[in-house]
Amino acid sequence: MPNSQLPTPNSQGPLSVTADRPGILRRCLGSVEAKLILAWLAVVVGTIALDPGQTYLNSPGSTAELIIRNTVFLGFFALGSAVIIISGGIDLSSGSVIALSATVFSSLLMLIDPEGFRAGEIQSSVVWVAIAGTILAGVMVGTLNAWLITSVGLPPFIATLATMVGLRSFGRGLILAVTGNRSQIDFTDLHLRDSLKDVTSVSIVFLIFAAIIWFLMSRTVIGRHLHAMGGNETAAKLSGVRTDRLKWLAYVIGAVSASMVGIVYFADQGSAKPDVLARGYELNAIAAAVIGGCALTGGVGTIPGTILGCLFLRTVIDAVNKIVGTGADVYEGMIVGIVVVLAVTFSQRGTIAIRRQYFGSVIGWAAVPVLSLIAGLSFVLFFREKPWFAPVYPIVVGLAVAAALSIRGFIETQRASK
Repeated sequence: MPNSQLPTPNSQGPLSVTADRPGILRRCLGSVEAKLILAWLAVVVGTIALDPGQTYLNSPGSTAELIIRNTVFLGFFALGSAVIIISGGIDLSSGSVIALSATVFSSLLMLIDPEGFRAGEIQSSVVWVAIAGTILAGVMVGTLNAWLITSVGLPPFIATLATMVGLRSFGRGLILAVTGNRSQIDFTDLHLRDSLKDVTSVSIVFLIFAAIIWFLMSRTVIGRHLHAMGGNETAAKLSGVRTDRLKWLAYVIGAVSASMVGIVYFADQGSAKPDVLARGYELNAIAAAVIGGCALTGGVGTIPGTILGCLFLRTVIDAVNKIVGTGADVYEGMIVGIVVVLAVTFSQRGTIAIRRQYFGSVIGWAAVPVLSLIAGLSFVLFFREKPWFAPVYPIVVGLAVAAALSIRGFIETQRASK
């Protein structure tokens, strides 16, 4: 056969399949989802090694159930936040929507069937009406947010910040009006409560909801338009995309997902207390979406990535609870903040993050003692109650961090001077 007929790596012959395989494998391993799976496995292994009670080994079933429960609860409204972020918006009101929805659901149960509510035997038809009313309340909240953004012209941050404050206050007023100046409504039907918070049932509903959102965002024209609008709203509008309607859809999905969580949280907590219920949860939802690969600039993100982001975040929080022990929940916000910074820096930026200059500038060198002090103080906060703790340990940790960051800064300086 002439040389010109020989198959080459760039031809369409059999060798081209082999040549493409490394590229496909590299792309798969380089995806945010693959990185999150590897990071999650690392957290599990690290927890097994550092947990003094060896909970993951001694009680794997109960531990898995707890993590799945927390992941699913977070996953509902994190998916709603992901849709909004992908479309180019932001939603700070999801925690308040959860609190309001729990209030609406409990109020409807009490008002429609007062005798059954007092006796703890609420009729099934009443429950379904209350669920429908709560979902409708979510649609109304999403519509309100979309109106403030599209018609009034408020930035999404300001619009949802206003509803975040206003909805929680409205829920507190609603509780007072329904109960006669009581600050909460207790869940009296224990059988219904157990049914609504059952992990298996809630997980099945979540998987169905996630599949619907995945199909919408990945396999429909609407999903492509949402991605396009988030990437460049002006270009999408010039292409004929009805951006206002898409924003309405995104914010309604976000509010409805939070409304569904409000029903579950009412059952899980046993009472509707809008002043404290789900306070700060909106930040966890945004954090999970960002960890899962959603870019806050819009246009980028996947539903599987968001779900894995929820799983990774809840596993990290659970790991800290296992390792630190009593009082670990105090540091949940700090942990979420650290995880978000690391996730955005290394998962989304990829190799650019490794080459980026962090400590080679004046501000970078000024940050070295700050980060070292934070590391030492964090060691004290996390492990001061441990029997093996000694005052010298946080000093060693702080100096080690300072040395590592200084070496990194020196290398960056040398690289920049070449």
